[in-house]
Amino acid sequence: MAKLKPETMDTLARTSLSELQRPHVFVVDMINGFIKEGALSDSYIMHITNPIQDLVKQAHATTFICDSHNLDAKEFDAYPIHCIKDTSESEVIDEMQPLVKRLIHKNSTNTFMAKEFQDQLPDLLSQFDDFVLVGCCTDICILHFALSLQTFINEHNLSDKRVIVPVNMVETYDIPEVHSRDKANQTACELMINNGIQVVVME
Repeated sequence: MAKLKPETMDTLARTSLSELQRPHVFVVDMINGFIKEGALSDSYIMHITNPIQDLVKQAHATTFICDSHNLDAKEFDAYPIHCIKDTSESEVIDEMQPLVKRLIHKNSTNTFMAKEFQDQLPDLLSQFDDFVLVGCCTDICILHFALSLQTFINEHNLSDKRVIVPVNMVETYDIPEVHSRDKANQTACELMINNGIQVVVME
C-alpha cells in the first residue's frame, strides 16, 4: 500500500469493485523486472500482490501490462537496462500468472502510448466506464498512464468515464537519498487527485 500522509488518507473515498460502473482493471508492471530481478527491481513491491490478486479474481475484465524493451530502447537513456523483450524480467510474476488472460506490452513508462493499448482503446471505451489502475510504480508507470487516460477523457468530454487508482494496490521503489518511496507516493497521488483521478481505498 502506498503510504500517504494521514491528512491525505482521511480525504480518500472507500469503495469496492461492486460499486463501480462497468469496471476494467489494468495490472501494471507486476513483473519480475520490477519485483524479483534486475536493475530496477524492489522486492518490497511484492506486498501489494495479495490485494491485487483478490481484486482480479473478482473482476470480469482485466488486462496485465508488461514492460518489454529491445536492447536499443530510447528509454535506456534515462533508466538502466531492464525488462528486455522475451526475458524473464518482462514476464508477470509467477504468483499472478494463473490470472493472466489479456496482455499488453509497452516500450515506455506509459501504457497509454503503447500501440496495443491504442488499438484496443475504442473497444475499451465502448464496453467500460471505470478504469482501475493497480501495480507499480505509483510515481512513474501508474502516474503516466493515469494522467494520459484522464486527459483523453477530458479532451473528449467523456463524462461517464473515470480513472480510479486504489492507493492500497499501488507501490513504488525506494533508494536511500535518491528516491524516497513515501515522498514519491505522496507526490504522485497528489498530482492524480489534483487532475481529477479518483484515488481511493478499495475494500
